[in-house]
Amino acid sequence: MGHAHKFMTLERYINEQEDLHPGATGEFSALLHDISLAAKLVWREVSKAGLVNVMGSTDRMNVSGDVVKKLDIFADETIFKAMDHGGHICVMASEENEDILHIPDQYKAGKYVLLYDPLDGSSNIDANITIGSIFSIFKRVSDSGKGTLADCLQPGYKQVAAAYIIYGSSTMFVYSTGHGVHGFTLDPSVGEFLLSHENIRIPAKGKIYSLNEGNFSNYGPGMQKYLQYLKESDKATGRPYSLRYIGTMVGDVHRTLLYGGIFAYPGDSKNPKGKLRLMYECNPMAYLFEQAGGRSSDGEKSILKIQPGSLHERTPVFLGSVEDIATCEKFLKGER
Repeated sequence: MGHAHKFMTLERYINEQEDLHPGATGEFSALLHDISLAAKLVWREVSKAGLVNVMGSTDRMNVSGDVVKKLDIFADETIFKAMDHGGHICVMASEENEDILHIPDQYKAGKYVLLYDPLDGSSNIDANITIGSIFSIFKRVSDSGKGTLADCLQPGYKQVAAAYIIYGSSTMFVYSTGHGVHGFTLDPSVGEFLLSHENIRIPAKGKIYSLNEGNFSNYGPGMQKYLQYLKESDKATGRPYSLRYIGTMVGDVHRTLLYGGIFAYPGDSKNPKGKLRLMYECNPMAYLFEQAGGRSSDGEKSILKIQPGSLHERTPVFLGSVEDIATCEKFLKGER
């Protein structure tokens, strides 16, 4: 890490990026700042999850008689409140809520749409395993006023930005606005995200695969053959691959982005569409992977090409290095 980066805060970086776009109004930058504030508020709560028992059910009382919230509900509300009044967003949708989330009447509606997964991997909290938050940003397609469902149901290639925050051994904010993928690490002593990973590029090929192999018997023949291929020994193609699976999408995706290889949540006989949601998880991650020189796939085409039909729809998803996704697709199509 060069000395110049030492004090490059996320705030400054976003502003400098904005200066490269003469027509910028600052609205987009302000939106990104609001997301980073939401991330810090969630981090503060997540990082003391072991101290204050916030993992339990939603019906326990705390000292002052308030009902103690589960961490994922807390994260959901915190992100909504951090984002609702800036005037940059016309509508939101979250993995935790059935319907779209309207901006309260007293605040002005902006030109952006925010979809988010407030706390990915929340079932892992009790075991102190990595969790994260995921954000996807679109420009509205409706004319003005309150946003609509149509504003939320846009294909991923129309995203103008995507980000995730990983609350790991260090907390990182990774985002792209279409000009590369950049990572910032939270320095808790100053409360700032500092540039630590500029212009992340995923290797063209990796040697790690990441998926729930416990579902093996439910996978289709193409997927089973691909996994058997990865486990065969062949020095020339760098096999066998190592298996790494955390079970928090953000954690598995973050490692895949840095080290290469493949992350997958395929469809299987029990869940033909897989388990991950297109709008809150797959689209933003696919955008980041393609921005980092990697690929995304639903088994046949880029995730970003999928036209969503509903807010919570699921899709099989494959993210990773160009060569690894290409090989996987060949197996899925029965070409190998």
